[in-house]
Amino acid sequence: QVQLVESGGGLVQAGGSLRLSCVASGYIFSINVMGWYRQAPGKQRELVASITNGGSTSYADSVKGRFTISRDNAKNTVYLQMNSLKPEDTAVYYCNADVRAMTAYYNMDYWGKGTLVTVSS
Repeated sequence: QVQLVESGGGLVQAGGSLRLSCVASGYIFSINVMGWYRQAPGKQRELVASITNGGSTSYADSVKGRFTISRDNAKNTVYLQMNSLKPEDTAVYYCNADVRAMTAYYNMDYWGKGTLVTVSS
């Protein structure tokens, strides 16, 4: 089976920075797109940023210029560097990956359990 494990969340003051990491493990043949989503209390889960295995990135308008997504394909890891954090960035951040497992004939979507980011004003 494939597992995604996030780390790096926590409490930070507005204007501060955090770096999230997500490691994919298991019997992995390949990973296509990896991304970060977030869900604030009472709101729907939304895409924050995504990155292809070739390095092409995409960002939500609300985080452009403040967040940077990157990945290390050799380590099956995706990162989210978050700078100039705002209280409205407070949410549970989830890692997502489009994975082809060793025993699978097609890609499947996998999710981590999430890591909480709290930005105080």
